[in-house]
Amino acid sequence: MAAPSSMHNLTTLIKRLEAATSRLEDIATSTELPKDTFPCPNQSITSPADASAVPTPPPPPAPNAASAPAPKPAAEPLPESVEEFDSFLESTVDKYVKRSNEIGGLVAKQASLVLKGFQEQRKLLLIASKSKKPDMPGLQSLLQPINDIVMAAMEIKDSNRGDALSNHLSAVSDGIMVLGWVAIENRPAKHVDEFLGSAQFFGNKVLKEYKEKDPKHVEWIQSFYAIFRELSELLKQHFASGLPWNPKGGSALDVAKSVDSSQGAPAPSAGGPPPPPPPPPGPPPMLDIKTEPAAEAPSSGSSGFGAVFSDLNKGEAVTKGLRKVDKSQMTHKNPSLRASSTASGGSPTARAKSPAPGKKPKPESMRVKKPAKKELEGNKWTVENYEKEPQPVEVEASLSHSILISRCNNTTIIIKGKANQVTVENSNRLSLVVDTLVSTVDVVKAQNFALQVMGTIPTVMLDQVDGGQIYLSKESVSAQIFTSKSAGINLNVISGPDDDYKEVPLPSQICSYYDESKGDLVNEIVAHAG
Repeated sequence: MAAPSSMHNLTTLIKRLEAATSRLEDIATSTELPKDTFPCPNQSITSPADASAVPTPPPPPAPNAASAPAPKPAAEPLPESVEEFDSFLESTVDKYVKRSNEIGGLVAKQASLVLKGFQEQRKLLLIASKSKKPDMPGLQSLLQPINDIVMAAMEIKDSNRGDALSNHLSAVSDGIMVLGWVAIENRPAKHVDEFLGSAQFFGNKVLKEYKEKDPKHVEWIQSFYAIFRELSELLKQHFASGLPWNPKGGSALDVAKSVDSSQGAPAPSAGGPPPPPPPPPGPPPMLDIKTEPAAEAPSSGSSGFGAVFSDLNKGEAVTKGLRKVDKSQMTHKNPSLRASSTASGGSPTARAKSPAPGKKPKPESMRVKKPAKKELEGNKWTVENYEKEPQPVEVEASLSHSILISRCNNTTIIIKGKANQVTVENSNRLSLVVDTLVSTVDVVKAQNFALQVMGTIPTVMLDQVDGGQIYLSKESVSAQIFTSKSAGINLNVISGPDDDYKEVPLPSQICSYYDESKGDLVNEIVAHAG
């Protein structure tokens, strides 16, 4: 009796196992099937012990339109701006990360933070496309991850100032603030261009140091510059007025919580592993500052100014060494002594020639001409030593840039873009064309100078300018012009229905007199009539 009972228990166990297996397979294939659906015959497991003992389950009912499971919803299409940003990450940023990993060390560590910062920006773009613009505290919470990444990248530079690749780290540290474009509401591309100039201050040092030494570092800095140029073009095309928000969307913080991290950021680039956490705060390392040895003080017996001051310190005793000159040795009382080359009877020291007068500086025409130079260092353009250039010299400037033009003669210089300030010095027959300036055009020591303003400019300052023509646009007609020690300055303003230039000479003569009734000096412009 024990054998049949054991066989019956085994058969029951096999049936339960088959039922559980079929149910698991159904759940794996479709979780939306009805609960009373039976497993298909071809999914059951036939027991080798007793195949006939397993009853054949009835076939499932034929599917119809009403009972068929609903298809899964298609993935929501991405906005075009987000797709373009993905292409930017996969090409330009990825190339920079790969170049950084080839160098390795802190450069690769900093590059991983740059990549993570752009990935956080991509997530923010997706949030903005689905939500309304939050209030200031909400916006700050959304920007906090990007801010933490920027601070971590700067900390790498600050904690490793003595590193052999400190110029690399400084270039990235000065340029990573480009991630702040998402907080700029008006023309964020200008923000990108400004921080490209900041990054180039140390980046150009990398180019100069490794140009002949290791092209790998040159390719690295060029790939970093490419991020700014490509991002600027992307922003001009899709984000000309800043980060767009969806006025019909929901709460930004709620959307941020619902955005899945895998969906909100593209797949990690093949450039390298995710960045490590930022280093703990601590005191910066001590800088290895090398001081030059101080120059040795001249000894008391030395000649020159050291000997003079040493003698003056003697006080009244300084005259003890002097001797009285006899009348026979005085040249002004003895014409015969004046006829000779030197006076007789004096000591060699007394007969020594007086020092020759200092040499006068060479005139400008005799000086050695230096090569022409147009260079951006930080936020300052330097344009100098251009002479009779056949083509105009163009300068691409941005809002934070100031331009210094020095010793440029018979040359035309064009300043493109909105700049901060332009200074011109020691230049003759220079023609300057500017778009728009925030501050002034300051001209010092120039002859036959010409200035044309295409946009707006608040102030023009002329000092020691002999002959000049200033052409103002309609927008800049109210600009203030200050002159000092200048003559022959003509102002040309657009006037009349045909928008022709009208020439107005600036006064060169001032009449001044003291008015007793006013108790003050009165200055009047001298007008020549007739």
